[in-house]
Amino acid sequence: MMKRNVAEILKSDAFLQEVHLKGWVRTFRSNRFIAINDGSTINNIQCVIDFENTSEEILKRITTGAAISIKGILAESQGKGQSVEIQVSEIEILGDCNPDEYPIQPKKHSFEFLRENAHLRVRTNTFGAIMRVRSKLSFAVHKYFQENGFNYVNTPIITGSDAEGAGEMFRVTNFEDNKAPVTEDGKIDFSKDFFGKETNLTVSGQLEAETFAMALGKAYTFGPTFRAENSNTTRHLAEFWMIEPEVAFMDLDGNMDLSEDFIKSVLSYALEHCKDDLAFLDQRLTQEEKSKPQAERSDMSLLEKLKFVIDNNFKRVSYTEAIDILRNSKPNKKKKFQYPINEWGVDLQSEHERFLVEKHFKCPVILFDYPADIKAFYMRLNDDGKTVRAMDVLFPGIGEIVGGSQREERYDVLLEKIKAMGIDEKEVWWYLDLRKFGTAVHSGFGLGFERLVQFTTGMGNIRDVIPFPRTPQNAEF
Repeated sequence: MMKRNVAEILKSDAFLQEVHLKGWVRTFRSNRFIAINDGSTINNIQCVIDFENTSEEILKRITTGAAISIKGILAESQGKGQSVEIQVSEIEILGDCNPDEYPIQPKKHSFEFLRENAHLRVRTNTFGAIMRVRSKLSFAVHKYFQENGFNYVNTPIITGSDAEGAGEMFRVTNFEDNKAPVTEDGKIDFSKDFFGKETNLTVSGQLEAETFAMALGKAYTFGPTFRAENSNTTRHLAEFWMIEPEVAFMDLDGNMDLSEDFIKSVLSYALEHCKDDLAFLDQRLTQEEKSKPQAERSDMSLLEKLKFVIDNNFKRVSYTEAIDILRNSKPNKKKKFQYPINEWGVDLQSEHERFLVEKHFKCPVILFDYPADIKAFYMRLNDDGKTVRAMDVLFPGIGEIVGGSQREERYDVLLEKIKAMGIDEKEVWWYLDLRKFGTAVHSGFGLGFERLVQFTTGMGNIRDVIPFPRTPQNAEF
């Protein structure tokens, strides 16, 4: 007897063989047709029972959500939409599901409702598809780096440094509530805390990854990061996963090459290995777009966006050139931008980034050489003294998806920047040491994994591409 999952059985043509299958009931109609899914594919398999020879007790227990075991003969399907079905000879209820209490009934649910039931939402077609795509993308990330000579590094989750300098970090302490010791000037005395200093949850593993790149040549991190930004937008999470490669002896041009090749590789892998799920998500997004006003609809389907990125060379444009393009654009002149572009030095918003990608260049864009004042301290200062060797990769529908830079390898320049930004050099002494002992040009980038999953699946809210979203006032599950 073949014991297979649904994905395998649906591809089989071993008719008249006995099969054994376990899964969950999606639908049960006419007291005869059971649609079963076991999570291996977005597609259900139809199982046909002989209701006349099935006890009334069993029939009552075949409800949506119930876990069941099926044995039967694989047969060519008589219905539409599938090639095979199972003629059931034996059925066992493994786990009952009360239809009066089960919230995931076979009907359309709002994403807000499903977030409130995040422990069950992956049983729906949409979230099953998203999480399978997420899994495949995760594998593709490791596959790419492992096949290209990178070393996987587990950087600390608890850290004493703020890589981004934004200060929006979650504090880690062992002090009891309202019993933290204080210094003479009334400040919390962290020297008496567990780690003997103020510590936080990390916002990035980049600084630590650089230490490995400067010894192993190529390193990458792929782990959880945290940001205490009190934001409830569709683009922000308090807990998210970051992909951060660092490479020694690589300049900004090499960094741009790496980011483009990496992105195209992982998206190509998803297209090849998630065909059914992406076809479903493409259809879902197409239907969603129809409900939007004409002016807000995307010009491309989900699959077209993915192929748009894979098939096009990324256009490389300096920040200064981009500002000139945006300043002279029709949306800016007609005051259509929510954030008008009037002068050099402003931080670009998603609307500006999408205009460059979708309207002006009509291809993915890499912007480089940003103003130093709007970028982090570790980015290499250019000879003009006002820009740094930073780069951002911009995508259709989403704007920035990758941020990176050539790192400042000169000790004196980095020390000066650290002092200018008010960073205590004692907290980053080890980072400065990298510039004292065998310094060299090196570069890297950061890619928020949820942003990548969001782009690949076409979901509008980043909370819907992570299993259990952590956001302000929400740490359920």
